[in-house]
Amino acid sequence: MRKLKNPLSAMAGILLIMLVSVVFLSARCSSNPENASTVYADPGLKTELSKESVSALESLQKANRELTSMILPSVVTLDVVETRKVQNNIDGFPWFFFNRPQDQKDGQGEREYEAEGMGSGVIVRKTGKTYYVLTNQHVTGNAKTISVMLYNGDKVQGKLIGSDQRKDVALVSFDYDKDLRVAVLGDSNTVQVGDLTYAIGAPMGYVSTVTSGIVSAVGRSGGPNRNNINDFIQTDAAINQGNSGGPLVNIYGEVIGINNWIVSSSGGSQGLAFSIPINNLKKAIDDFITSGEIKYGWLGVQLLEINDKFRESLNLKDIEGAFAGQVFLGSPADKGGIKPGDYITEVNSTKVKSVDDILRVIADLKPGESSSFKILRKGKEISATVKIEERDEKNVADSSKLWPGFVPSPLTEEIIKQLELKKGQNGVLVTSLQAKSPAAVMSLQPGDLIVKVNGKDVKDVLSFYDELSNAKGEIWFDFIREGHNLVTPKIKR
Repeated sequence: MRKLKNPLSAMAGILLIMLVSVVFLSARCSSNPENASTVYADPGLKTELSKESVSALESLQKANRELTSMILPSVVTLDVVETRKVQNNIDGFPWFFFNRPQDQKDGQGEREYEAEGMGSGVIVRKTGKTYYVLTNQHVTGNAKTISVMLYNGDKVQGKLIGSDQRKDVALVSFDYDKDLRVAVLGDSNTVQVGDLTYAIGAPMGYVSTVTSGIVSAVGRSGGPNRNNINDFIQTDAAINQGNSGGPLVNIYGEVIGINNWIVSSSGGSQGLAFSIPINNLKKAIDDFITSGEIKYGWLGVQLLEINDKFRESLNLKDIEGAFAGQVFLGSPADKGGIKPGDYITEVNSTKVKSVDDILRVIADLKPGESSSFKILRKGKEISATVKIEERDEKNVADSSKLWPGFVPSPLTEEIIKQLELKKGQNGVLVTSLQAKSPAAVMSLQPGDLIVKVNGKDVKDVLSFYDELSNAKGEIWFDFIREGHNLVTPKIKR
């Protein structure tokens, strides 16, 4: 959570004072001194802990002190100024509270303003006199200036080396003549529920703050960034605005995560905090230093989250993996023999559990290197070797190469009734049709019922993918649209 300083802070401050006054007033009015009972401490009573208990607590306290003194010098506070652009909208609010200037029309132009924010970071690398700080992308934004405040109170000018929204990660560098402690990066794959954790940062501007808790869960998904490909470590260590980018540390003083976001109804810590596992970010550090950007691996498949009905139709019940619903023509997957309908279960001998899981694995594969895949096809396990390429957003967005260009959905009794099909009708329904795709070129439309592939009957989703896999050379579909039996033009695969 990046702590923002915005143009409405003064107004927010007034409202906050009013709110606090109401809270104080309510609390004061609710108390009744006449009915209240007061209990005083009895100076004659004494409580003593056993020597064993005191010794155990002293050992715990000593360990806490040693651990925090080891990691605190690696944690920095980042003051960021970035230039943002906003569209001048109707009513002119908030820039022109009542009336816009005479020469400005509705929605005309953009206005630039400087936004200040604060977050945390952790020193993860040193080269000569240059130190590198790992933090969140939402902390740095498109920074115009970055001021780095060290644990010893010194302030130095930082430089944004690289940032990435998909992983919400950024790397900042600064030069410094004195020796500073570089944090040790742990192995987040070994983190388990119940492990002790320490969160360090500058919550609400209180620099070098340490809070503690446990790992509440691992492998969480979600977060405010819908495009993120991270999973998250959940902890109940107190994390607030200003903690973003700071480290989550284990009992060995190793960084196991970078604090990222919280769930809260009040805006403050409620014991639901989430950190990006450090293993998700290790490659990013190297990529940023080498090229200023993350080099993502690209397989070239469209992975689909499939429901229970779809899973049953493919005989994949209780089997973990990721379903390749479509393949980009000419992509690494296409060249390596992966086909639409394949179910990927392993990458480089590492089992994948879900679509999110394999997205993270593929993202960290090095472009140019070959990787091995285990897939299920027609109920049999086969292997494929694929030479991974670098992800290019133009390729990812090119639906004209997405084969077949739609998602075949299984027929249900409800759909058969809605489409007024005969009872026991076989086939698959065209859904999620991609514009300019081969299916679109063949004039298919959403709602069409595919009943044959190259003259071979399609009974269900499984048989559709089987026949699609068997088809060679020219391909065409027999389909039903509004009760009419039609055939698509033939295209070369």
